Formats: sequence, C-alpha cells, structure tokens
Amino acid sequence: MHPERKHLGAGLLIGIIVTLLALLLIALTVAYTGAYNVAASRDHTAGVHWLLDTTMRSSVRSRAPEVADTQWLARADVAAGAGEYKAMCEHCHGGPGADPAEWSRGMLPRPPLLVEEADEWEPGEVFWIVKHGLKYTGMPSFGETHDDATLWNIAAFVERLPAMTPEQYRAFGPAHAHGPQKASDPHGGAAPAGAPHAHGAASEQAPADPHDAPHEHGPDSAEDHH
Repeated sequence: MHPERKHLGAGLLIGIIVTLLALLLIALTVAYTGAYNVAASRDHTAGVHWLLDTTMRSSVRSRAPEVADTQWLARADVAAGAGEYKAMCEHCHGGPGADPAEWSRGMLPRPPLLVEEADEWEPGEVFWIVKHGLKYTGMPSFGETHDDATLWNIAAFVERLPAMTPEQYRAFGPAHAHGPQKASDPHGGAAPAGAPHAHGAASEQAPADPHDAPHEHGPDSAEDHH
C-alpha cells in the first residue's frame, strides 16, 4: 500500500474512534449530570422528539402483522370493539364528541386523539400496539389480559373512528364492564344503524398475531387503564 494512503486510512480510523468516544462521553455526561429535563411538563426538543417518534413508528411497522386488512378484519366485531375502546382507551385517546380525561393531557408524549390520527396507522399496527404496548409512553400492553379476538375488535373499531360522527359513537352504547373473559365470547354484538360499514360480525375467534401462537387468557385484571 502506498505510504500516503496508509497514513490517510490510519488517520480516518483514529478520527472515527475519537468521534465515537466523544459521543459516548457526551451521553454519559448528560446521563449522570441530569442535564436533560425529563419533566412531563416540558416537551422534548425537536431533535429528540423526531428521534423517539421515528424509532417508535419504525419499530411498530417492522413488527406488526403483515396481512391484508380484509383477511383479519372480516371477522372482527366492531360493536364489541367499541365497548372495549370506551372502557380501556377513551379516557386517553377520546372519541367523536368525547374528550379525553383531563389528567391524560399531562402525559408526555401526549396520547394521540385517534379521531384525528387513527388513519395514520394500519389496523395491524393498531392491533400490535394494543397487544404489546409502547415503552416509555404510558401505553400499556393488553396482550396478557385480553385475547387476540378482543384486540382485533378494538383495531377494527379504531379504524372507523376518523369517519364516525358523535351520534354514531354514542349509539354503540356504554363501555364494557370488565370481568372474567372467554376467548370464544369476545362480547359479541352488531354495529348500530348508521355506523361506518363493518366488515362483518364475529362468527368465530379472530386470527392470532402471526408472530405469536394462539392462546387464551384468564380473567382480565381488576382494572384496565389507557
């Protein structure tokens, strides 16, 4: 190798190592000095917000079920999903004509209003998020307390939120009371008249997440929240 190229390669390698060590030193300094404000009353900087949001969306997209919507949602029970949504999700994410609970607006990141943002997500992605939750966001995982049929019902209902009127939302009835749950009976019921078109009522248990083996769960936890 020519001496000049050899020196150039060595200098480049040293530069990379020094840069990495400097970045590590900066990260350790921030971590141990408390320089970054973690208070939920202060939003992230633009750069941190972009990094966290992009990482989250890419992670969900790479893990969510990669299936045609109609294959999974045709068996979903939208009316059942409405009752679960009102019990588990409305207080953070709101609904047509229904504001989130006041305390939820103090969370950071702030839970998205799904009437406005549900169409940014595929139904399979919503299913994955509800099942597995999202770290460091306040979004819990419901996969341990709810079977996949119930979670697909919720995903099917969320898909319809942006086109739903307040009257249609109210027509679905009250939130479901959570008690012992059977995988074979995911709170069946028909969508009310005038509601956005449903793919069909559940005649059998909805398919499981392709990334996980089908399973049934016992009684729900005494209180679901999110």
